[in-house]
Amino acid sequence: MEETKVFFASGEEQKMIDAFKKAQDTFKYFWRELYWDNRRIVKGLDMASVKVAFTQEFEDQEGNAYTEVEHMWIGDVFFDGLYIYGALLNEPNVLTNVQEGESVGVTIDQISDWLFLIEGKAYGGFTVQAMRSDMSEQELKAHDDAWGIDFGDFNDIHVVYKQNEQPENLVEHPMSRSMKESLVGFLDQHPDEITLIDEDGFTFLHREAIAGNLSTIEVLLEKGADKTMKSEDGKTALEYAQLLNWEHIIPVLS
Repeated sequence: MEETKVFFASGEEQKMIDAFKKAQDTFKYFWRELYWDNRRIVKGLDMASVKVAFTQEFEDQEGNAYTEVEHMWIGDVFFDGLYIYGALLNEPNVLTNVQEGESVGVTIDQISDWLFLIEGKAYGGFTVQAMRSDMSEQELKAHDDAWGIDFGDFNDIHVVYKQNEQPENLVEHPMSRSMKESLVGFLDQHPDEITLIDEDGFTFLHREAIAGNLSTIEVLLEKGADKTMKSEDGKTALEYAQLLNWEHIIPVLS
């Protein structure tokens, strides 16, 4: 994939800077949901996008340098444990160094938000919720009606499906738990999958560690997966889990 490296820049009000940080800290939940959705026959997500702070240096008429920042959404998102890739969904208003439809690659600390929708309900959307927090009831209704999305309570932002009803989903995705038995049968029939290195240089164990899937990792280890195998980026499954702070699987991979 051709990529244009972009760099995060602040200079926003504190409320937005806090929203950026929350989005970065919780991005792993976005990727976990998208990872499982990519494995579904019938997709469960209505939409999944990441917002990136794109920047460009300009000069004013006096020759003084200044930086313009535009926060824009990318779609068709893929994550390799280090970089987030996607295609720009917006036409920039000011910037000329990136165009709508262009493929980009960024690190987690360069994103400013993420958002996915399930059954019309929003998850994430930290910058959107920061803006909603300043709106009146009438403005909130107009905003949400315009989007056609249930953003919920801006004081209670959810990052996983049925977060209140099933808080265990914060630890592990329900599909990881429910598919454990079928994975055992699959690996019994296809043992080569345990050691297979895919076109991106990852083993099955690497992928599951990036997505934080404890149950599938336990099965892979029971079936003989090698914890010491390194990806093309030179990282073990444990190192990816540590980078993303998947606390529940770090002890299993250590």
